[in-house]
Amino acid sequence: MNFDISHILDKWEYHPGQVVVRKFMGKDGQEKIQLRVDLGLLQMNAEGRPDGKRPCGAPSLYEHHLNKLSQHKAKHDGNDNDFTLAPEEISKIQLEALQYHHRYICLLQLEDYQGVVRDTERNLNVFDFVEEYAESDEMIWSLQQFRPQVLMVQTRAKATLRLGKEDFKGAIIEIEKGIEKIREFYQKYSRSDLLEQSAEIQSLQHWLEDVTTKRPLSKREKLEIDLSEAVRREDYERAAQVRDQLRNLKPSE
Repeated sequence: MNFDISHILDKWEYHPGQVVVRKFMGKDGQEKIQLRVDLGLLQMNAEGRPDGKRPCGAPSLYEHHLNKLSQHKAKHDGNDNDFTLAPEEISKIQLEALQYHHRYICLLQLEDYQGVVRDTERNLNVFDFVEEYAESDEMIWSLQQFRPQVLMVQTRAKATLRLGKEDFKGAIIEIEKGIEKIREFYQKYSRSDLLEQSAEIQSLQHWLEDVTTKRPLSKREKLEIDLSEAVRREDYERAAQVRDQLRNLKPSE
């Protein structure tokens, strides 16, 4: 067996600062993703756990612990008070979450936005699970500190899906919701210092301004602009006509 992959790397140049990624069908019939990094490449499955493993027979380590929680509740009349995650278990869960992080970054570059939403939502659920059952605030923060970044990526995916349908209003709503979720996160953890300098919020706010500027105007907005222009020109006959048109518009227009 030839373990040298130099011939692959020679034909696939690495570009610093760029996400260089490709998708292909593997020999096992499953879709694969490869990410070019400076010293080689990362390969992962496009669905399921990225490395293809089934820890303890479960689809993922996170789902294994969900199963353990269900078993615990079944033995304790639905009570989960004594269920906890040990630090070493959380460390393994965090490493698994990192696999999904690598994949959703690749999927974003590949414009598989549904896949991005799936994997980011999965990691957000993992963060919540650890917060619920971790033994210390330090272990909780070890994952929660990444929530703003995950929310930003998820927001970009959700809003881009809306833009693909020319739903500018829906995209704007998604971006505003994403910004608000990040703000709520920092407020929950009393980190106003991070809130003021959040690169995630700044990025989404700039994108929001860009989307808002480029979106087509509604019929009502166009008429309101016409009305302002008519009043400015002191064309009161035209202004009266536009006012009548505005009164006849449906609330949704």
